[in-house]
Amino acid sequence: MTGRHVVHALTPGFCDAASVYLLQRWLQQEQGRGSADPPQIEARRLALRIGTQTSEDWEQLLPVGEVLVFPRETPYARAVATGQSQLLDGVDGHTAQRLRRTGPGDAGVDALVRSASFLIVPLRLRGTAVGFIACTRGAGGEPFTHGDAVAVEVLGARACVALDNARRYERERRTALAIRRSLLPEAGSGHEGCRVAHGYRPAGQDVIGGDWFDVLPRRGHRLAMIVGDAMGHGPESAVAMIQLRTAVRTLAALDLGPAELMHHLDAVAGDTPGASFATCMYAEWDADLHTCTLVGAGHPPPLIRGPGGPARRVALTTAGLPLGLGAGRYEPTVLHLSEPTLLLLYSDGLVESRTSDIDQGITRLARALDSGAEDLPDPDHPDALTSLCRRLLTGSTTEDVTDDRTLLLAELTPGKG
Repeated sequence: MTGRHVVHALTPGFCDAASVYLLQRWLQQEQGRGSADPPQIEARRLALRIGTQTSEDWEQLLPVGEVLVFPRETPYARAVATGQSQLLDGVDGHTAQRLRRTGPGDAGVDALVRSASFLIVPLRLRGTAVGFIACTRGAGGEPFTHGDAVAVEVLGARACVALDNARRYERERRTALAIRRSLLPEAGSGHEGCRVAHGYRPAGQDVIGGDWFDVLPRRGHRLAMIVGDAMGHGPESAVAMIQLRTAVRTLAALDLGPAELMHHLDAVAGDTPGASFATCMYAEWDADLHTCTLVGAGHPPPLIRGPGGPARRVALTTAGLPLGLGAGRYEPTVLHLSEPTLLLLYSDGLVESRTSDIDQGITRLARALDSGAEDLPDPDHPDALTSLCRRLLTGSTTEDVTDDRTLLLAELTPGKG
């Protein structure tokens, strides 16, 4: 977006064509410092505008996003190496040859090659060149002056700040998405006596929050499921979320009982920055014993739905205090199930908003679970639960949602005997 603003500010009032390039090494590294005079530079075309036409009109010939190699003798490489703007009477030979190969016989390309004045201005950030702006004026136009170069340098300095912010945001966004993908259990996974699906939507576009969830096979025909919520958004919440999720996996491997596991998790949260006041709901399904054991830590109650419904919230023995307080009283709630049952664990973002309280949201979610389960064309289809998860997430979307929305849906099937 910043690159487009730059070329639109320059063309057509200041010049006939303008383009913005960023160095690959800067895009890929936090500190993009290279050799003072490298044999060549690699730069990505960020934006382009020619005359009154938009960059999209030139997309086939000079596509935005294309990475080009500029040898040391080109004015682009000189501008980057010296930090000085380059004023020429026309496009350099390297550029002319590249343009002719790109669009042989194209009238627009020929006009660029015949440019009467050429200006290359390095983009500098904290003393380091991170790219450059290229401007051309056609025959009949006034040649660029040193004053013109200074004007573009001022524009470039302002653009660099925005470009640096955008690059940092993009890196954080990619990191957040990588973290989120790494934490996802296998979608639609099947275990003996249980099918599981999950759904997740961030509070904002590509924003990572504190919601976390996991599915953990345990000894025998048992399966542990958990949904949790570390407070806030951003890196701190992400770190707390990862540490809590890792702790649950470690504790589950020790084969602790649900209540004991929660007590230990409470202690871990107390020693983990950002994890205090995190909430979670832990469920352990035993297909052989036909029992589902639930332990909560200040988290919204699960919903269950037997054959034919209706869905209802589970009356927990105790809701439990949030994690990290060191005074939690975690008691298990044991459900005895004799028929296939849907179990829904979810985060408060799915049921709470600025315009309604959490009880109303839970009631709406229960109704949505009933409606979605009844409308499934083939409940036994492998993707049935995943489809129901998508429907529940879509139905929860409102304009005032400010938190992540996470759910874990399991079909519990008691074993024979």
